[in-house]
Amino acid sequence: MTDLRPGAASPAEGRLHIPIHLRWGDLDAFNHVNNTSMLKLLEEARVRAFWRAGPGEEAPSTAVLDSGIDEGILTLIARQEIEYLAPVPYQRHPLEVQMWFGKLGGSSIEVCYEVHNDPSFPERVIYARSTAIIVLVDAGTGRPTRLSDEMRDAWEPFIGPPIEYNRR
Repeated sequence: MTDLRPGAASPAEGRLHIPIHLRWGDLDAFNHVNNTSMLKLLEEARVRAFWRAGPGEEAPSTAVLDSGIDEGILTLIARQEIEYLAPVPYQRHPLEVQMWFGKLGGSSIEVCYEVHNDPSFPERVIYARSTAIIVLVDAGTGRPTRLSDEMRDAWEPFIGPPIEYNRR
């Protein structure tokens, strides 16, 4: 069974497993998670996976970024693609967002996501797959900045094949 502690990671599998709870406000008039809310859920998973933990918090080994504009580095989304595979109904169990890196570039990373139902469910469902290209930017100059050795060391165990979408 997948470990759903905050930030649980499976380097052998090459994926992070981030539990994300739905909020009632994530639903739309059709009683499933709205497409714009899905992007917010992916953002929440990304923050939990990459930002350092605060006092008393747990985080995965990939959480090596300091948060906030005062820290000098910004993470900007350059591109994001999402493929919806099934509607996400409201549920009290957390969704499981699996994350890995399709590529580590000089100043950019390709983050891959799959959004699953809770692993305790007898039938597993993949609700969506997504890819985000994130560029690290110097907060003072606005110019791209290279990935640090610390970032590469933390993220390389989670490199895997990029997502191949069904339809283009």
